[in-house]
Amino acid sequence: MTTETTSDLETFRRETRAWLEANCPPEMRQPPKTEADVCWGGKRFKFQSEAQRRWLQRMAERGWTVPNWPREYGGGGLDHAQAAILRQEMAALKCRVPLQSFGIWMLGPALLQHGSEEQKRHYLPQIVRGEIRWCQGYSEPNAGSDLASLAMRAEIKDDHFLVNGQKIWTSYADESDWMFCLVRTDTARKHTGISFILIDMTSPGVSTRPIKLISGKSPFCETFFENVKVPIGQLVGELNGGWTIAKYLLTHEREMIGAIGERSLPQPLGRFAVERMGKDAAGRLDDPVLRAEIARFEVDEAAFRAWIKLVGEQARAGEAHPAVSSGLKYYGAELNKRRWELMVAVGGADALEWEGPRSQEGAAARTWLRTKGNSIEGGTSEVQLNVVAKRVLGLPGA
Repeated sequence: MTTETTSDLETFRRETRAWLEANCPPEMRQPPKTEADVCWGGKRFKFQSEAQRRWLQRMAERGWTVPNWPREYGGGGLDHAQAAILRQEMAALKCRVPLQSFGIWMLGPALLQHGSEEQKRHYLPQIVRGEIRWCQGYSEPNAGSDLASLAMRAEIKDDHFLVNGQKIWTSYADESDWMFCLVRTDTARKHTGISFILIDMTSPGVSTRPIKLISGKSPFCETFFENVKVPIGQLVGELNGGWTIAKYLLTHEREMIGAIGERSLPQPLGRFAVERMGKDAAGRLDDPVLRAEIARFEVDEAAFRAWIKLVGEQARAGEAHPAVSSGLKYYGAELNKRRWELMVAVGGADALEWEGPRSQEGAAARTWLRTKGNSIEGGTSEVQLNVVAKRVLGLPGA
C-alpha cells in the first residue's frame, strides 16, 4: 500500500466517523432490546421509532446499507478497504446495522451475478432502501437436503408461468413482500429442470401458515401456491438454469448462517460470567469447570473470526475454495450453539425464565432453543461435513 493510498483511507476514516457521529441517532447506538427493534424493512414493516426510520433513510441515501454494491444500483460503491473502515467505525460508535435483509445477503448477489440489467435496476435499489422484504422459497416437504428433488411446478402459459405446489420452512414468509423461488420447469430432468423465479407474495393463490418452533416463536412458514400467475419477465437467468443460481445463492446463505459464529454478545462471555457468578480469591471466574469451557469457546471464537478474515482475503484474490462456505456454515452454527449453551449455564435457573419483563420474555431461553435450528437450516451439519470430506479432504463417498 502506498503512502498516498494510506492517506486517502485515513481521510475516508475521519470523514466516515464524522458523518456517523452527526447522523446516527443516539437511540440507534443502543443494542436492540427486542426483535421488533431490528429493522427488516418492507411494505409491512412498522418502525418502532422515528430514530429507527431516520437511521435507515440516511444510510440508504448514501448506499451504506449495502456499501460494496455498485452505485448505479443504489449501493455505496465502496471498495473492500473502505467498506471495512465503515464497519469498524460503526462498531466503535456502537451503531446498529440499519437494515437486515435476505435481499442483501442472498438475492442481491445472485441478481448481480445472473440477473438481467432491467432486473438489477428495478430490484436492487429497492433492496438497498429497504422497500421490499424478501423470503426464500427453496425447501419442500420432500426436498430438504436433496433440494434438487423439488416438485413445485411452473408451467409456461403464454406470457406467464402458472405455479402450483408448496414450500416449507420459509422464513418470515408471512411478513415478506416477495419470494425468490426455485420451481420445476422440466419434469424429465432433475438438476437441469429447475428455474429461478421471483414471486409477488400478494399474487392471488399465494397463502402462508406459520410453524411454531420449540422456542415458542413462529419465524418459519408453510407457503402454498395454487394456480399463481408469475410474469415470464420474473425469470432470473435461463429457463431450466436455476440450479446454477441456486448453488451460487446457497454459498451466500451458508456464509450468512455461518457468520452467526462470530457475532459477539453485548460484552465478552467471560466478563458476563464474572458479573453473574463472581470471582474466586485469585480474581478468576468462581467456577473452574465453566471457566475452562468459556476459555475454550473464546479461543475457538477468535480462531473462527481469523478464519473468516482469511477466507475474505482469499475470495478477493480469487483463491477461496468453492466448498469453504460449507465449512463456515458448519463451524459458525456449532459455535453459536455452544455460545448459548454457555449463556444458559452462566444464567442458571434465571436463564430458563420463559415469560416476564425481567427476562425480556425469556430471551435467553428462547434464543438457546432457537440455536438448535442453526445446524439444520441452510443444509444440515451432516451435509456440510460430507461436502468438506469429499471436496476439501478428497475422502471417498459412502
